[in-house]
Amino acid sequence: MYKALFYTHLVSVNIFLFAYLIKTILLVANKKEALAKFTKAFKVPEMILSTLFLATGIYLLMQMGTTKLLIIKICVVLISIPVAIVGFKKGNKVLAVLSMLMIISAYGLAEMNKKRIEKQTIDPTLSDTNAFNYDIQKHGEALYNAYCVNCHGAEGHNGVGGGADLTISKKSFKEMADQISSGSSSMAPYKNVMNEQEISAVVTYIVTFKK
Repeated sequence: MYKALFYTHLVSVNIFLFAYLIKTILLVANKKEALAKFTKAFKVPEMILSTLFLATGIYLLMQMGTTKLLIIKICVVLISIPVAIVGFKKGNKVLAVLSMLMIISAYGLAEMNKKRIEKQTIDPTLSDTNAFNYDIQKHGEALYNAYCVNCHGAEGHNGVGGGADLTISKKSFKEMADQISSGSSSMAPYKNVMNEQEISAVVTYIVTFKK
C-alpha cells in the first residue's frame, strides 16, 4: 500500500512538473497561442494530477511524520502556487520562472537527504544470525546506530539530520521495512547496504521506540 502510493505520488509530481515546465517555456518564448492551446488541453489532466499528488502527499506525510526539510519544502511549494497563478494570469515571465525554480528547489531539498550510503561494518558478535545467542533486537540497535541515529536520534526522536520522529510513527512493520528498503521522498534507499534480515532487525529495534 505505502509503496504503491509513494510511486503514484512520484509519477504524478514528475508529470505535473514536466507539463508546468512546458508552459513556462512557452510563456518565456512568447508562444501565446501555443500556451493557450496547451493550457486548455491539459486542464483536466492537471486537475487529476494535482488531486493525486496532493492526496498521496498528505497520506505519505501522515505516515512519515514531519521533518525540518519537509516543512521547508511544503512552505516553498505553498508559496510557489500563488506566484505561479499570478505569473500565468498576468503573463509575467519573471514570476512564472521564479515559481518554477521554487518548485524545483523544493523537491531538490528532499534529495539532500539522499546522499550515497556507505556500507558500515557491524560487530560480528551481534550480526551473526547463526550464533546460538543471536539477539535480533541488539543486532537492530547496532544497525540503527550505524545508519539511522544521525537523522532520527538515539531514541527515535528527531536527530540533527531532521529525520521523522519514529516514536509516533503509525506505519506497520512491513511498511517500515519497505520504506527503509526503497526509501522515500526524503530518505535514501538502504536495500544496497542492508539485506532483508538486517532491515528486519532494524525495524524490530525501531518498534521498541513506540509509546
